[in-house]
Amino acid sequence: MLRFLKWLAIAIIGTALAIWIFLFAMRFSDGPVAIIPGGPFQSGEPTPIPGDWSFLRDRMEVEFQTMDPATSRTVWVGVHDSRLFLVSGYMTSWYGGIWKQWPHYMGDDARIVLRVDDSLYDLRLERIMEGPDIVPVLNVFASKYGGAEPGAVTSPEGVTSGSVWMYEAVAR
Repeated sequence: MLRFLKWLAIAIIGTALAIWIFLFAMRFSDGPVAIIPGGPFQSGEPTPIPGDWSFLRDRMEVEFQTMDPATSRTVWVGVHDSRLFLVSGYMTSWYGGIWKQWPHYMGDDARIVLRVDDSLYDLRLERIMEGPDIVPVLNVFASKYGGAEPGAVTSPEGVTSGSVWMYEAVAR
């Protein structure tokens, strides 16, 4: 039994070390890989910011990089009135506290680089905590990702309570 426990401990420590090495190495990659955060972008062409983000209406995910720290991730996007929005849910849950670090970076430096295909857009995220855009934007995300009927009324309570952090991507 002692021998089994010794090998089990070695296997657990070895697995944890391999995961840590993988995540550390991802900090040097050119962007994220699926849901695994990555390093700063090393490829892509700087592109002028469009006046209309509707070309992303059917896009499920985009990549973006924060500036401090210089890390990147994949996020869902919503377009409302030709404007681009990002949301981060589960901000008051224990797993959101572990997984959702990027919104906390926005307090110090709200600049981001958005990568769509091979285009890089220099933007800034403005947090939205109240106003007329909350319900329509939440409806966009609910119908796009949650299976709700288009036009379903979504409560703004998640945004106003801080459970959901909503951002509009704007020019720097």
